[in-house]
Amino acid sequence: MAAIVESLQSVNFTLIIITFLIYFTGGYLLYGALYAAIGSATNDDGDMQSLTLPVSIPIILSIFIMIKVVNDPHSPLAFWSSLIPFTSPIIMPALVPFGLPWWQIALSVLLLIGGFLLTTWIAAKVYRTGILMYGKKVTFKELGKWVWKA
Repeated sequence: MAAIVESLQSVNFTLIIITFLIYFTGGYLLYGALYAAIGSATNDDGDMQSLTLPVSIPIILSIFIMIKVVNDPHSPLAFWSSLIPFTSPIIMPALVPFGLPWWQIALSVLLLIGGFLLTTWIAAKVYRTGILMYGKKVTFKELGKWVWKA
C-alpha cells in the first residue's frame, strides 16, 4: 500500500489535468470543423454517413495506437503519433503521466492548433460552396474542388 501511495505522489496531476483539457478542446475543435464541413456538404443522411467514415478512421486508429503506446511510451510510434494532430488528442493524455519532455508537449500542442486552423479553413471553404448546393450528390473529388478553387 505504501508503494502505491508513493507512486501516486510522484505523478503530476496538475500537468495531466491541464494537458487533458488542452487536448480535449483541441481535438473537439479539430474534429468539429471536419464534421461541420461534412454537414454542410450534404443534405442526405446516407451521403453524410459515407463521408464521415474517413474522419472517424483516425479516431478509431488512435484508440488502438494508444493501447500499444501505453505499453511502450518511449517508442517511435508513441513519439510520432503524439505529434500528428489527428491522433494527438487521444495519444497525448495517455502519454503525459510517463514523463514526456516539455518540448514534445509544446510541439504537439502547436501542431494541434495548426491542424485545427487548417481544418477550420477547409471547413469554411466547403461550407461556402456546400451550403448553397441542394440535391447534388457530393463526392470526395467534388469536395476537393470546393476546397482548392479560388
